[in-house]
Amino acid sequence: MFLITQVKNSHDYSSYNGREEDSKPNFRPRKLKSRHMQFYAIGGTIGTGLFVGIGGGLAQAGPLSLLLGYSITSIFIFAMMRCLGEMTTWMPLPGATPRFCSRFVDEALGFAVGWNQWYNCAITVCAEISAAAAVIQFWNDTISPAVWISIILVLIFIFNLIDVGIFGEAEFVCSCVKIVALVGLLILSLVIDLGGGPTHDRLGFRYWKNPGAMIEYIASGDTGRFLGLFNAIVNAGFAFAGIEMVAVAAGETENPRYNIPKAINRLFWRIIFFYILGTLAIGVLVPYTDNRLLNGGAGVASSPWVIGISRAGIKVLPSIINAVVLLSAASSGNALLYSGSRYLLALAEGGQAPKFLLKCTKRGVPIYCVLCTGALAPLTYMAVSSDSARVFSWFANLVTTAALFTWCSICIAYIGFDRALHAQGINQKEELAFKGFLQPYISYISLVFFIIVIIFNGFSVFIHGHWDTQKFVVSYVGMPIFFTLFLGWKFFKKTKIRNAEEIDLHTGRQLDESTEYAEKPKGMLDRLWKWAA
Repeated sequence: MFLITQVKNSHDYSSYNGREEDSKPNFRPRKLKSRHMQFYAIGGTIGTGLFVGIGGGLAQAGPLSLLLGYSITSIFIFAMMRCLGEMTTWMPLPGATPRFCSRFVDEALGFAVGWNQWYNCAITVCAEISAAAAVIQFWNDTISPAVWISIILVLIFIFNLIDVGIFGEAEFVCSCVKIVALVGLLILSLVIDLGGGPTHDRLGFRYWKNPGAMIEYIASGDTGRFLGLFNAIVNAGFAFAGIEMVAVAAGETENPRYNIPKAINRLFWRIIFFYILGTLAIGVLVPYTDNRLLNGGAGVASSPWVIGISRAGIKVLPSIINAVVLLSAASSGNALLYSGSRYLLALAEGGQAPKFLLKCTKRGVPIYCVLCTGALAPLTYMAVSSDSARVFSWFANLVTTAALFTWCSICIAYIGFDRALHAQGINQKEELAFKGFLQPYISYISLVFFIIVIIFNGFSVFIHGHWDTQKFVVSYVGMPIFFTLFLGWKFFKKTKIRNAEEIDLHTGRQLDESTEYAEKPKGMLDRLWKWAA
């Protein structure tokens, strides 16, 4: 039986003492409904990584390497998300990842990953908006990008500051548009590939033969093709960055022990449908030699989907798709501002950030957390003085490294969680509402994979004749930042690794009784909706 207590809503955390061990149940209202959670899980990660950044992967790896790179990465992403889903279902805390790291491993790790993930979200907001500025240049490159950046920033601040319910509705609508657009693009790609476009040119796998399926990246022969594949794996890191956001909303989600497992379980099919089929689709539509691809040559950054449709001779649709890409970037920026603010709130609740951040509005919005997270957004204006595509690639590299550290930390936290369950005699099969498979083995394997990608993600700069100071900095600056945070907190606070027998597995599990159980569907249409959402 789950421990259930009736709690009342309150939005003032000023008296919170900051001790993780003394943490109280989450008193913020749970306004994110099942459909919000499901579409937040789907749409929150459908951003510029899948619409725009994937073009850079195609240009530097080739269609087959891109498909393999995303497929390999998706396996470990799904394994990591199973770890996170198991912990979050057991203990649905707001800003889950840093809280789990502090609770199950070491407070220093929670401090490091919390600030790392906050910084990751804040920087990714910049990446999404800078990509949006680059995409808008498809229509008009005479108006300063500063205008579009300002408009998008104002909108996402409004949605995040008013009410979490309004935020959920905005993400629901945007996610619906993105999902419909992607499904339409996949169908259209098949039609074009089979010769159903205006030119009636049947493409098949033409571009896999000429210019080729795998690029010899930097080196020649099999070594070069392997490096191209590894580069695609790194590129996939940016596309999947933020996929763990579904757990961030646990503290404000109705019935988290029902809705979170539901979102995690369906993640596998969503990855296959959107990411794997998506990489396959653009690989048959666009040759990697097209100089309009992001990072693939000269010219303004553009979505490979738009390039493929333009090459097929379809006149109006590219502008419509570009509008969807723009909406997608703004939506992802909106979701990331939300996530970053909740990570910052989690740090404050754990006594690892200033207490003034605990203050929430009457509607339960942590206003100072939102403002502090958005304080880095003006960095996006670098796209005004520099090439938007170049600025986007800088942010993308920073985001990828930070995301990889977060995924490593999730795996480490799960290992600590699993140790504690065994040490304290908790029967996982009977007492866990959500149980991953092949645990804890997949957590160890995923951890090793993510560490390898972190170490070698900037490998190209170490090859003779390819040194690039800017790329070296953006690829590896995340490492000293993370370890400085970890070692600094450990040194000053004298923290120790948690003993498995002493780890607190119960404080914070209390839920409002009204959100503990799922509502029964009413009628056939309601059953169908609940199954789909």
